Amino acid sequence: MTLELPSPEVVDAVIDRALAEDLGAAGDVTSAATVAESVVGRADAVARQGGVLAGVPVAARVFERVSAGRLTVESAAADGSAVGRGAVVLTVAGPVRDILTAERTALNLLGHLSGVATLTRRWVDAVEGTGAVVRDTRKTLPGLRALEKYAVRCGGGANHRMSLSDAALVKDNHVLAAGGAARAFELVRGAWPGLPIEVEVDTVAQAREVVDAGADLVLLDNMTVDEMQAAVEYAKARGTRTEASGGLTLDRARAVAKTGVDYLAVGALTHSAPVLDVGLDLVMDGTDVR
Repeated sequence: MTLELPSPEVVDAVIDRALAEDLGAAGDVTSAATVAESVVGRADAVARQGGVLAGVPVAARVFERVSAGRLTVESAAADGSAVGRGAVVLTVAGPVRDILTAERTALNLLGHLSGVATLTRRWVDAVEGTGAVVRDTRKTLPGLRALEKYAVRCGGGANHRMSLSDAALVKDNHVLAAGGAARAFELVRGAWPGLPIEVEVDTVAQAREVVDAGADLVLLDNMTVDEMQAAVEYAKARGTRTEASGGLTLDRARAVAKTGVDYLAVGALTHSAPVLDVGLDLVMDGTDVR
């Protein structure tokens, strides 16, 4: 598992869009009116609850871009690490006006990405020892996919495809349009001979059909544990990987994983992760740089 951030260009593009949305035409009018440019201080980003961090370098980059380098940022904890309530995540120092202007954008990104990482870690812990891998889906917020999938990795999960062109996933509507699961698989294989192909099925009979057709991976959708067990046994005997999807909950995660599936596809990792509460505590040092 790699925790390498998306490229600087991707990160900066997200940050710039967020800042443009937050600052509007006139910028931070409240801070401009109440804080002199010359006033300096420092602030600690503090976890208000325990969780797993993701996006600490992204938050640091927000402070850097708002201040054009006038602020210094020191990270106190790394992405992927578990922190307890009250832990300092990062410290920023310099012009207070810049700190306050960047605060919400930095915390929005840090809190959201850490929430994704925290929820992912709960799923990973739930299936520990089974051999099953928890991975995400394309159910991501528009514009944030690369960062959200990075946060999943910070939580110990794995990524599915980043885009529709990375791999083929034949779903129920494709099956309906093509006239059958095996037929849909054959059409994709003919069009893209070297591309990995996953086929979604919702019955054991369909699973056997697409395994026999040569699918690389079979997505077992909304099956009972017993049905999944039967499909997995058939697929494994023929060297085909399987992935569980649909109706998955943390309570069911371990039972599903113990069927022998290779992956659990969990859309909730990105579309339903609660924000990890991180606040910014400002400390004024009384210094005026004029």
